[in-house]
Parts: sequence; C-alpha cells; structure tokens
Amino acid sequence: MPSDSSFDIVSEINLQEMDNAVNQAIKEIGTRYDFKGTAASISELNRAEKQLTLTADADSQLTAVKKVLVEKMIKRGVDPKCLDYQKLEQATHKTVRQLVKLKTGIDKETAKTIQSSIKELKLKVNASIQGDTLRVSSSKKDALQAVIAHLRANSPGIPLQFNNFR
Repeated sequence: MPSDSSFDIVSEINLQEMDNAVNQAIKEIGTRYDFKGTAASISELNRAEKQLTLTADADSQLTAVKKVLVEKMIKRGVDPKCLDYQKLEQATHKTVRQLVKLKTGIDKETAKTIQSSIKELKLKVNASIQGDTLRVSSSKKDALQAVIAHLRANSPGIPLQFNNFR
C-alpha cells in the first residue's frame, strides 16, 4: 500500500507585511487632501493583541479609511478577510472609532464547516482537526489537489494557506 500524502490547512497572517500595510495606510491618510484637518487615523498595529483602531469624523469617512487600509493590505499580499471589524463606537469630539482585530488560526466552528465541506466532495480523504489547523491526508495526491482547488474556489470567509504538502 502506498504511503499517505497529506497537507495542513492553516490561517496565518504575515505580521511584518501587515505592519508595513498599516504604516503605508497611515502615511497615505496623513497626506491625502480629503483627510486634511480631520480626525481620520489608524493606530499602530498592536502585535501582542493583534488589533488596531480606526478613527474618523463620520461613518462615511471611516469607510474611506477602511478602503485605504484594505488597498494597502492587498498590495502587500495580506488577505483582507483576516480583518474582524468590531462594533462602531462614538468617541470624543464627535468622532467615531472602530476596533479591528486580526483573525489568525481556524476556530472550531470554521474547522467543522471546512471538514464537512471536504466530506461532501466524496473523495477518499481524511480531514482531522488538530488545534487551529486541519490535516488532510489521502493515499492519492490528486484527491488532495482536488480538495485544495475546492477550498480555493469556495473560501470559508477566512484566509487559508496550505502547508506541508507531502
């Protein structure tokens, strides 16, 4: 019997690239004409808590700040699906503030959803949850590649990477 091949499904963020994207967005917000004299800003990335804070004068301006951040993330190769926008809050001096957390790892609910999605393919593969990763194994590499293609086409709403393909 041939040995099993496998790969891991993970959801990770390159924090250095994310930090670069945030710094570029902060620079652009500081120099753009439509943000001059306003409270529009992005706080530095808090690496320990994996979060940052967006501030603006109004909801529409906050949307523009989000757009600048997402554009910079895409240019740096960071998937914007990792952003988890928290509740919008009123801040001082008639401004609005929103906390943004970075999602890393695959939570149990999402892991179960991915696992059931793989089972629905009816391929001879085994998907097991191991902490915040999923290990998919099979005796056929073609089946594993079909699983990867399926997950790339039908993303579960978080950025996925496929590691340790062997």
